[in-house]
Parts: sequence; C-alpha cells; structure tokens
Amino acid sequence: MTKGIRNPKIDPFFHKAQKWKEEFERLRNIVLDCELTEDFKWMHPCYTYQNKNVVLIHGFKEYCALLFHKGALLKDPHGILVQQTENVQAARQIRFTNIQQIDEMQLIIKAYIDEAIEAEKAGLQVEYKKNTDYAIPEELHNKFVEIPDLKTAFESLTPGRQRAYLLHFSQPKQSKTREARIEKYLPHILDGKGMDD
Repeated sequence: MTKGIRNPKIDPFFHKAQKWKEEFERLRNIVLDCELTEDFKWMHPCYTYQNKNVVLIHGFKEYCALLFHKGALLKDPHGILVQQTENVQAARQIRFTNIQQIDEMQLIIKAYIDEAIEAEKAGLQVEYKKNTDYAIPEELHNKFVEIPDLKTAFESLTPGRQRAYLLHFSQPKQSKTREARIEKYLPHILDGKGMDD
C-alpha cells in the first residue's frame, strides 16, 4: 500500500490547532498510511481516494473525530461509529478524547479507512431518504391549501431546501410554534429561496 503524501498547504491547520494538536497529528499520520490524498475542504483536512471524499479530521469542544463521509455503508463491527444527529444520513464519526484512544485503536481505524476506500472503489452509494419520506407538518399542509402558489413554490425548490424547511418546521412540539416558523419563511419560499439564502 502506498503512503499518502503530506500536502504542505494543510500544515497551517495542524500548526494553528490549539486543542487536539497531538491527536490531529496522530490521526493525520494514520490516514496518510492508507494511500489517501490529503486535501483541505470545509476548512478541515480531508482525505480522498481518486477525488472522492473518504475521511475528514475535525475537532469539537468535547472531542476530536475522524468523519467518514459514507460511514453509513461501513459494517462497524466494533460499534464505534457515531451519527452526529438523527438527520445526518451518510456521515459517521469515530470520536476521541485523548491520544491514548487513538494509539490503542490505530489498527481498527486503519481497517475502517480500508473498508471506506473499498466502498469507493466499488462505487457504493448511500441511499438517501427522499423528501417524500419526510412528513409534511399539518400546519404547512394547511398553508398549501390556503395559498396554492406556496405549494407550487415549495415543490420547485431543490430537494435539499425542501428537506431543510420540512425538518425546521416539524421540529417544535407546539402547533403555534410550527405556524410561526412557517409564517416567517413564507416570503422566502414564495421567492424560491432556501432558509439561508
């Protein structure tokens, strides 16, 4: 297996790291042992196989992690992959809170990376939920009946924008809060915009 090559453009990320500095460096060495190309995406070191994203190194307040872009496809025999939130469909993390964990798990980490590379070589894809799999809140459905142009505008949004709205509108437990959220974003939807546009 060929060793990956350090990309000097990414060195500043590792040099500037205040927290997780030692852990990041160890993860970098492990990943580079697995024939991946080092790149920088989403402001983090990202490792690719034939231009396909495989893993990303990132840190949080409580832990640092190795994020597998298609982690949902991995078998996870050790039960160590974590889904960040219930709405994350493909990515999974292995989380670490100290350098010892990384050292102890080095062979396991490499096995997971190898499996992720094999998934890319095989062209495997994560099956994403379709927007029709998400429930339309009753309050939004009522607005569609009240304002037919709203339904048309909503259906012409990209699937990602539709999903973001559905998740945001469905979140509150109280109907009046769901209604308030829908009211707030009516102009956005009618203008063909996503929540963050």
